[in-house]
Amino acid sequence: MLLNLHVKNFAIIDEVEVYFKDNLNILTGETGAGKSIIIGSINVALGGKVTKDIIRKGADYALVELIFQEEDKSVLTAISELDVPLEDGQIIISRKIMNGKSICKVNGETVTTNVLKNIASLLIDIHGQHEHQSLLYKEKHLEIVDRYAKDNIGDIKKELGAVYNDYIEVKSKLKELKIDNDKRLREISFLEYEINEIRSAALKVGEDEVLGTEYRRLSNAKAISEGLGSVHGLMSNQESGSAGDQIGRAVKCLNKLIDYDSSITNFLKEIADIEDLVNDFNRELSEYLADLNNNEEDFTNIEQRLDLINHLKSKYGNSIPEILNYCEDNEKKLQEYNNYEDTILLLTKQQKQLEEKLDQLSKQLSSIRQEKAKELTYKMKESLIDLNFLDVKFEMVFRKLNHYTSNGFDEVEFEISTNPGEELKPLSKVASGGELSRIMLAIKSVLADKDEIDTLIFDEIDVGVSGRTAQKVSEKLSMISKNHQVICITHLAQIAAMSDAHFIIEKTTDGISTKTSIRRLDETESIEELARILGGAVITDTVINNAREMKELAKGTKKY
Repeated sequence: MLLNLHVKNFAIIDEVEVYFKDNLNILTGETGAGKSIIIGSINVALGGKVTKDIIRKGADYALVELIFQEEDKSVLTAISELDVPLEDGQIIISRKIMNGKSICKVNGETVTTNVLKNIASLLIDIHGQHEHQSLLYKEKHLEIVDRYAKDNIGDIKKELGAVYNDYIEVKSKLKELKIDNDKRLREISFLEYEINEIRSAALKVGEDEVLGTEYRRLSNAKAISEGLGSVHGLMSNQESGSAGDQIGRAVKCLNKLIDYDSSITNFLKEIADIEDLVNDFNRELSEYLADLNNNEEDFTNIEQRLDLINHLKSKYGNSIPEILNYCEDNEKKLQEYNNYEDTILLLTKQQKQLEEKLDQLSKQLSSIRQEKAKELTYKMKESLIDLNFLDVKFEMVFRKLNHYTSNGFDEVEFEISTNPGEELKPLSKVASGGELSRIMLAIKSVLADKDEIDTLIFDEIDVGVSGRTAQKVSEKLSMISKNHQVICITHLAQIAAMSDAHFIIEKTTDGISTKTSIRRLDETESIEELARILGGAVITDTVINNAREMKELAKGTKKY
């Protein structure tokens, strides 16, 4: 569940912190107070799109932090497989936005936005108006069926996806190879030319790096020679005042002095060793200089070899391994073209086998889907009736596509009739905005028992809803919150009255800047907020009593 939300410098929010509770958390407030900004901040923290004006005016950055406590072992296992460190089931997500960039962290570890979204999908389900509008698209209907049947179809879908990828690869290769004879002969000639050009170069992995180092050395031979010549002059004994000359003088001097003091012999031995080292250094230096000055032919050969390698890189790859891989791929293509008939026959056979496997898996998947769809349809009808669709008819129509996909060959469409005597029609043709929000709530309530996701957020769930229907929606939310943490933004008193924790979002201004804040209401404050929603500008004692009564009735109708 979501324990804590901390937001700083986000839009008109200076800094807010809220601790959510179990069961049903309700957020209310005046229009424009910033309710959507609160949900927006959670969306951003979970990897959502960042807009340019997201950082509060005058601030250098925006920060959103979420703290989750997760007990479900399967969810924790899935998160740990994303290389996220876990301790005691707590997941701390933060996203800091600054200068058009953002840093995402989970339990202190920096992660990519994609990893963040994957983690979010395991922890929380955010439902806004855009999502119930997605019910107008048939693709969403198949996704809902698969979500309900996931325990039964997971392995089949995984296998089907792998087979489909192989099928597409074989199909593409066949299309590529099926060319007329003249074009095939031209392809063979071209492939032979490229292969010969690469193979004749006899490339070795890493040689470009070795040659590059040697090329830099030899291309700077003059500077090296001049520099080392100066060093040789300073160290040799051929020039007066050089290190070698000075050491030689010191040796002669010490040789004269040992007749006066035998202990000076130790100094003589030490400087003799130094003289030997200097002589060895000078000899090796002379040899290096002689070798350097005789390397014009090597330099020319290295330069030509590097030119050849760079020419091949410009045509076939950015590195020698890439060039060699390109050559191997071409050799395979050449073999296929040279054995054209056999290759076509083999690929055609493979395509047929893969189509048969796709058909088998798609039929198996479709059969399970249709069986689970019957269960889902029955539960959906019950849930829709709970939401004041009293004479509802609801069906899921399966159609077979004329081609295979990685998800089988099924197309599913929800059909509904909300009034007696009306025929079933596609959902997109009959449902209003308010009906769509209730249908999505019905779907969420049915899927809630199937999902490991602990936290559900509902925004705009009360669009087009009022009166008796609003009461039904509140009861459904309460029922879902029996086994899930629910966070809901609402404008309706019937829904707000059902809260286990009631928060108010308020906007204040000092004439210079505007701030949004959020705080939890106690029982009395919650009743006063219900009265504000019910009564509008004038809150009378009658409205207060109505709000109090509504709160008491809500306690009696809770499903837990």
